[in-house]
Amino acid sequence: MLYRKTALRIAAPVAVLALALTACGGGDDKKSDDKKADAPKSQNKPAEPTALKAGETTTGQVKEDKATVTYDVAAEKIDVGTAAETKKLVSDPKQAKGLVVATAHMKITHKAGAPLTDTPDVAETTEIYADGTRGGLLIGAPEDAPGCEDELDLEGWKKGETHVLCETYLIPEGSKNLEVRWSAKEDGKQVTWKVPGK
Repeated sequence: MLYRKTALRIAAPVAVLALALTACGGGDDKKSDDKKADAPKSQNKPAEPTALKAGETTTGQVKEDKATVTYDVAAEKIDVGTAAETKKLVSDPKQAKGLVVATAHMKITHKAGAPLTDTPDVAETTEIYADGTRGGLLIGAPEDAPGCEDELDLEGWKKGETHVLCETYLIPEGSKNLEVRWSAKEDGKQVTWKVPGK
């Protein structure tokens, strides 16, 4: 996990970003090392997830390296970009035709457990859905978007500290109903926030 994050951090300045499109359609890029790029069907269409409003908090336990940490998690907003901005981010603009970049901002508080000894995994299960369909994960999206913190700087995250972590997807341009979905573990029950795009 750390190797992948480090490699993406190095690649981001040259804007060579891999595009993993699943439910959005298009793209043949197979990223076996990225769990979310090949989400199981059960994650694509979970049964009646719990619905929260933007900013409302859920609590979950996440296995972080050698320790289990309890977090309070809240989806605050989704920043939706323009088609022009999206073309600048992807390595092959043709793959992103009709799509725009969307970044979910997750406010996360370390509630209980030992300080982290590595970069956090808590945000890794974050997904964005547009009009009921899961977006395509944008692998290698910059970690330094406005309001987002770089996970590589959060080793040592301890009880009581709050940070904002972001995950970026591509969604169809003009999507009306946006949701952020998160679970405490990859195969766990998802929590859903109805979040208006900004």
